[in-house]
Amino acid sequence: MGIKTKKVVLLTGASTGLGLSIAKKLLKEDFFLVLTSRGSSLGRFGENGISASDKVWIRELDVTNNDQRVDLILEINQRLGGVDILINNAGFTFRSVLEHVQEEERIQQMNTNFRGPMELIRLVLPLMRGKRSGQIINISSVGGMMAMPTMSIYSASKWALEGATESLWYEVKPWNINVTLIQPGFINSDSFMHVRNTKKSSLSQRGKDTYQNHYLNMASFVEKLMKLSPSNADDVANKTVKIIKMKRPPLRAAGTIDAHIFSLIRRILPRRLYHFILYYTLPGIRTWGKK
Repeated sequence: MGIKTKKVVLLTGASTGLGLSIAKKLLKEDFFLVLTSRGSSLGRFGENGISASDKVWIRELDVTNNDQRVDLILEINQRLGGVDILINNAGFTFRSVLEHVQEEERIQQMNTNFRGPMELIRLVLPLMRGKRSGQIINISSVGGMMAMPTMSIYSASKWALEGATESLWYEVKPWNINVTLIQPGFINSDSFMHVRNTKKSSLSQRGKDTYQNHYLNMASFVEKLMKLSPSNADDVANKTVKIIKMKRPPLRAAGTIDAHIFSLIRRILPRRLYHFILYYTLPGIRTWGKK
C-alpha cells in the first residue's frame, strides 16, 4: 500500500478504441491508473505512447479469465489498497441473427460483455464497502436499451449488464458507492470493421441464404450511421471523466448525441408504435425474407 498516493482507477479494454481514448484522458488527471488489455494487445500501449510509470500500471487481463481477474485484484488490493474506480469497458460485438448463434458463441458474448464485468465488480466491492466509498462505471450501449436485428446476443449481453447494474445501484448506495451506466450510440470510427461474425452468420453472408438481406442491409446501414455520426470516442471519454468528477453521478448517462435521441424516442412513443416505426424504417426491409 506504500506506493498509493492517488485514487486507483482500473480500466479494462484500454489498449484500443474507446478504452484507449478514456486512458489518454485519465492520464491527464490526478489518478493512479491500472490499464489492462488481453495479452495480444499489450503492445498497442507502447505504440500509442503509453508506458508504465510511477502512476501507471499496465497489466494483462482477459476479463473472461477467472485466474487473471483474481490475481490482478489481489495485487491491487495488496499493493495499492484496492480499486477506487472501476471502469468496465472491455467488450466485443457479434453480428448474427439469433438462428445463427451457437451455444459456445452465446457464452463467449455473455462472458465478455456481462459475466466478466460482474465478477470484477464482485471482487472490488469488499474493500469499497470497507472504505464506504467507490465508483463503478459500466460502459453499455444504446444496444442495451433498444435491440436491432442481427445484434440479438450483443443486445442481450448489454441488457443483462444494464439490469444488473440498476440493481447494483440500489444495493451499494448505503456504502456511498456510485454506480453509472454510460450508453454510447454510434461513434464516428472504423469499429464497424471489427465486429465479429458467428460461424453461421459468416457463411450466410458469403452465399445465398434466407437471412442474407438482413446482413447486407444492416451492415451497410450501421457503417453509414457511424461515418455520419458527429460523436467520436473522445466525446465519450470526456463524458466518462466528467462522470468520475461528479459528486452525485447519475445511474444512466448518454454517451453521444444520438443516444439522447434514442432514449427520448423510447420513452415518448407507445411501445407498439415504436416497434412499428422501427420495423418499417429498417433498411431494405421489403427485400427481407425473399430468399
